[in-house]
Amino acid sequence: WAHRVWPCGANEQALASGSVTGGIVAVAAQFKGWQFAAYAIAAGVFICLLEYPRGKRKKGSTMERCGQKYLTAVVKVFGPITRNYYVRAILHAALAVPAGFLLSTILGTACLGIASAIYLLAAIRGEEWNPIEQKPQERPQVGGGTIKQPPAMPPPRPPADARKKQPAEVASQENPIPVTVETE
Repeated sequence: WAHRVWPCGANEQALASGSVTGGIVAVAAQFKGWQFAAYAIAAGVFICLLEYPRGKRKKGSTMERCGQKYLTAVVKVFGPITRNYYVRAILHAALAVPAGFLLSTILGTACLGIASAIYLLAAIRGEEWNPIEQKPQERPQVGGGTIKQPPAMPPPRPPADARKKQPAEVASQENPIPVTVETE
């Protein structure tokens, strides 16, 4: 089960690092070195766009994120650059360095460093990102035999005399507790 667990963890970790709140606070308050925070915002947005589409597992099924298919198309355009986990590990490590110079962005930097290490481990294990492809839905063909016809014969039933309802006195049960009805 460990196969394909590492890239999933790296993907979630990288998305966590893309949280740009520390950068927004630093830019808005004009902290000393706020330029690093502006860089962290831009890098965070880029990382979120790159990491939003989940990769397909080799075994089992993968839940697609809402709206992922649009970003998957963009990530697929870059081919081996975005598919290779070695490239992602180096890219994440390089993007993390400048954001590490500001206290407000250090948490995102740490998350990005962890994601980089996990991607490196996944790359060493020979894994790569593969898009989740939507299987075309099969449309039923009227003349092709894919729609089954209803049964021609009704299902078997017991004989008519066995299906008759039992008389009321046989079907009813006796109440073991005597019931008295009071009338006014």
